[in-house]
Amino acid sequence: MAKSFQAAVTFFAGAVYLLSLLSIALSADPKFHVEGEVYCDNCRTQFVTRISEVILGAKVRLECRDRAGGEIKYRVEGDTNESGVYRLPVEGEHEEEICEVSLVKSGKPDCEEISKDEPTKFSSRISLTSNNGIASEVRKANPLGFMTKERVPECTQVFKELGIFPTDNM
Repeated sequence: MAKSFQAAVTFFAGAVYLLSLLSIALSADPKFHVEGEVYCDNCRTQFVTRISEVILGAKVRLECRDRAGGEIKYRVEGDTNESGVYRLPVEGEHEEEICEVSLVKSGKPDCEEISKDEPTKFSSRISLTSNNGIASEVRKANPLGFMTKERVPECTQVFKELGIFPTDNM
């Protein structure tokens, strides 16, 4: 009888231990990483072309805002590496918030303009919840681009290849 009592106590203690580990794992806040690329739009097309250049040292900002009032609930900033890629760590669950990555500052002095005509071209909305069917902790943002003041000469050939007839405000 003593052995069966000891076995029951050991089993019960093991079960409590496993359940406590499970509750810790489930109660921990999710952690995400938002990744994206910042490029220099040297053709002023507001999309990546074959001659676009990545920008080292560009600063981006991720903000999550309350859907109702627009109050900022979460903010983090980061810089791009030599490949023009940023990786922002994100703490917590942001299911009830609108989260966007936006351009802050270029790391390339001759490519610093942000399109004022189309604000969606310098920000990328991102879903930061584990309740959206995405298994990965990495969230990919759309590429974001700064523009040069003038197009580079190679753009004429790029436009021909794409079948684009540029306007003056491109």
